[in-house]
Amino acid sequence: MSQSTPRDFDDMLSNEPSASADLASAARADEGSRIDRWWATRSTLTRRWLGWVGPAIVVLVAAFTRLVGLAHPSSLVFDETFYVKDSWTLVNRGYEAQWPAEADALFNSGKVDIFLNDPSFVVHPPLGKWLIGLGMLPGGGEDPFGWRIATAIAGILAVIVLMLIAKKLFGSTLLATLAGLLMAIDGNAIVMSRVALLDNFVMIFALLGVGAMLLDREHSATRLALWISRRGLRGGATDWGPSLWWRPWLMLAAVAFGAAAAVKWNGLYFLAAFAIYSLVVDALARRRAGISFWGSGTLFKQAPVSFLLTVPVALLVYLASWTSWFISDNSYDRSWAETDGNAWTGLFSGVPLDIQSLWHFQSSVYSYHVGESRPHPYQANPLTWLLLIRPTSMFYENSVRGESGCLADACGASISGIANPLIWWAATAAVLYLLYRLVRYRQGQTGFILMGVAAGYLPWLLYLNRTVFQFYTIVFEPYLILALVAALGVIVGRSDDDRYRRTSGLGVVAVFVVVVIAVSVFFWPLWTGQTLDYDLLRLRWWLPTWV
Repeated sequence: MSQSTPRDFDDMLSNEPSASADLASAARADEGSRIDRWWATRSTLTRRWLGWVGPAIVVLVAAFTRLVGLAHPSSLVFDETFYVKDSWTLVNRGYEAQWPAEADALFNSGKVDIFLNDPSFVVHPPLGKWLIGLGMLPGGGEDPFGWRIATAIAGILAVIVLMLIAKKLFGSTLLATLAGLLMAIDGNAIVMSRVALLDNFVMIFALLGVGAMLLDREHSATRLALWISRRGLRGGATDWGPSLWWRPWLMLAAVAFGAAAAVKWNGLYFLAAFAIYSLVVDALARRRAGISFWGSGTLFKQAPVSFLLTVPVALLVYLASWTSWFISDNSYDRSWAETDGNAWTGLFSGVPLDIQSLWHFQSSVYSYHVGESRPHPYQANPLTWLLLIRPTSMFYENSVRGESGCLADACGASISGIANPLIWWAATAAVLYLLYRLVRYRQGQTGFILMGVAAGYLPWLLYLNRTVFQFYTIVFEPYLILALVAALGVIVGRSDDDRYRRTSGLGVVAVFVVVVIAVSVFFWPLWTGQTLDYDLLRLRWWLPTWV
C-alpha cells in the first residue's frame, strides 16, 4: 500500500494481523520490514513468549524509576507536610488530627507520635490518605520509604494498566509496550510516584475505571447482539431496543470512579465524562444494529438503567471511604447536626444526623476549594499545562563543596515535576492531531482517548483564578500518552505496508524512542533529588519558568 493511500485510522493502529496474514505478507518481498518477515516465521509459542518480554522489561523499568532511592530525601517535601502527617494520624486515631507547632521539624527528626487529640479540618476525602497511612504502618511513621511506597506502587500499577488498555485499544503489543515505556520514563509520572501526594491515586483509580469502560463497550455490544438475535430484529426494525441491566464492567467502572472521587473530588469528572461516553457508545451500537429508534431508546430506556448502575454505586464507594469518620466520635464536624439549631428542618428534617453533619463538612470543603486563590510561587494556570510552562518544584537544597556529595563550589539538589519535554510536547501535538482525526473521520479509538484527556483537563478551565499546579496533570497524563502512541502508530504503519513505508516508519519511531530515553536519563537527577554542580543543574532548566 502506498504511503498516500487513505486508510481507516482504527485499522492502522492494529499492528498484529493473524498468523496466516503474517505469512502471506512475508511471502511478498515488497511488503513489510525485515523485522516483520522475521517475526512472521516464528512459531506461535515463540511469538507469545516474546510478546511478554517487552512489557516485562517496561514493568522493571517502572519499578526501578519509582523505587530506587525512594527514601530520599528523608524529610517531608512540598505537600507531604499535609498528607503524610494526616495519614499517620488517620491510621492511629481514625481521623485526621492536629499537630503542635513546628511539627515538620519534629516529624523529620523521628518524633512522629506527637499529634494532638483535636481533629483537623482537611480539604480532601480520606481514601488516598488511608493508602499512604497503610504504607507507613510496617516501618513506622519515621520511615520515609513508607511515606511514599503507596504512591510508588500506584505509579507502577498505572504503567501495567496503561499497557493493558493500549493493548485492548490498539490490538498491538508493540504500541502497548511503547505506551508503558513512555509512562515509565516520564518525569511527571516518576516524580508523582516518588512523593506522598494524592494525585497518583486519583490517576490509577480513574485509569482502572476507564479500562473498565473500554471492556464494557465490548460486553454491552455482545449483549445487544444477543438480544437482537433472540428478537429476530433486522435492519430497519421499529424498536427502541433493550434496557441492558447486566453490565458488570460498567459497575466496576463506577466503583473505580467512586474511589477516585474518594481521593480527590476531581475524580468525579471522570464519572461524568465517561457516563456521557457510555451513552454515545450505546446509541451508536444501537444504530449499527438496525434499531430504528436508537437515539430515543438510548435516552429513555438505557440511560436510566446506566444511571442506576453507576451513580449509586460510586456514591456508596465514596461514603464507604468515610467509614472511620462516621465511627470516630472526635472527627471534624462529626457532631455538627447534633448541636442546637444546626439540624435541618422542613423537607429534609428526616435525613439522618450523621449525613447532615457530613454534608456540612463537605460544604465547608467546597467553599474552601472554590475560594482558594492565595498566590504560590509554583502555581500554574491550566492554560499553560499542556505547554509545560511552570512545573512544580517539590524539593530544593543548596550545598557547597564537601556537603551532600558536592564536588563543585556550588551545587543544588532538586525534585522538580518537569515532564520529559519531548514526550509532553509531542503528546500535546498528538492531541491536536487526534482532534482533527475525530472531526474528520469520527473514529472510535480517537474519541475514547480524547475523552480521557477532556475528563482530566477541561474542568480545570472553569477555575482559572484558583491556585492550581502543573502536577495535577498526572491525572490525565495516561491519555496524553495514548494520544502520542496513537500518532506514533500511524507513523509505524502495518506489517502489510510496502517495505519502504514500513521500514521508514519503524525507523522514525525507533529514533524518537532512543532520543526520549536519552532525555529521561539526562533529567533523571532533577527528578530524584541528586546533588549536581549548579552549572549542570541549570542546563536542565530549558525554559526560564522552570527555575
